[in-house]
Amino acid sequence: MAIISKLSIHQFRNLISQYITPDKNINLFISDNAQGKTNLIEAIYYLGHNRSFKTKTLKEIINSDADTFQLSVEVDANKIKLEKTKNKTKVTINQSKIDNASQLSCLLPIQIITPDKGFIVNGTPKNKRSYLDWGVFHVKPETIKAFKNYHKILKNINTLLGNNQTNELDFWFLELAKHSAIINKNRLDYLQQLRETLLSDKTETLGKLIDSLDKFNYEFSSGWPKEVDQINEQSIYQYLKKNTTSLLRIKYLNYGSHKANINFTFDNRSECFFSRGEQKTLSIIFWLTQVVLLINLGVKPIVLIDDLSSELDHAKVNIILQYLKTLDVQTFMTDINHNLSTIQQINPTIFQINKGVITQQK
Repeated sequence: MAIISKLSIHQFRNLISQYITPDKNINLFISDNAQGKTNLIEAIYYLGHNRSFKTKTLKEIINSDADTFQLSVEVDANKIKLEKTKNKTKVTINQSKIDNASQLSCLLPIQIITPDKGFIVNGTPKNKRSYLDWGVFHVKPETIKAFKNYHKILKNINTLLGNNQTNELDFWFLELAKHSAIINKNRLDYLQQLRETLLSDKTETLGKLIDSLDKFNYEFSSGWPKEVDQINEQSIYQYLKKNTTSLLRIKYLNYGSHKANINFTFDNRSECFFSRGEQKTLSIIFWLTQVVLLINLGVKPIVLIDDLSSELDHAKVNIILQYLKTLDVQTFMTDINHNLSTIQQINPTIFQINKGVITQQK
């Protein structure tokens, strides 16, 4: 169970020097546009991932008057501190230095819902894999080894293909097939668990957002051609072996777990035909189902929601908020006063942000 009790932010975008003690339930941050609401969400996300969901460029994050930013948080019985300059990163947990971001994710599991990261429904394959693998990691943390090994092996294979070197390809094909089969199996298992959670009584309230939850479907695409048995190591290996000549011609591996995707449908309509509001509503249902599955497994993630009100009417916003309250997870959400009266019905702890200064309302 993850609960942030203290949060400190220093020189992160326009948040110069901030310190807050959030509530263990729902925390609402209100302001006009361009005051720092999304920056706050980004800072919390950074603490759980050691990266931003908005940019890879550090100079966009560090305040223009500084050469470093610092973030720290007390979560449960642990203290996480992250310091970053343009040349150096230092991350500590309880004053011990760590090098692996997965350790942060275990202590600070974060589910984020924000237009800046993009919706999962009708989103990019990369974004879909990001949310899918977030869930796989928290359900089966040991899968991280298969992911890391897979990407190292993929890099080796692409180097060999690019240099037209064949002497080591067979070995690396075998290794890639082994790790790809593991990844595919865990992704499929996770999506099956997610589907069962979606159709359980735990998510019944979310059915009020759409006609019927059982009309919302998602199909896993492994990234391999249909003739390949995606969870069979030998089938994957034989495909690679058979297509070596064509792979040498194009110079890289154009199939595999790094190309996986999720195809969403609703009422037999493909996601590309959904309206913007449908994309957001169905994305929120998918994300909250991920949260419920983790809660069922004894993991309580922290939920970040940026600009919930956009593209959703008051009734849907109210359903989502009431549902979040029943989940009893710590939530950080932003709004620009569109639905403040609706939000106030769930009695959140309210913070005002004005030009990067955060104050709690009494």
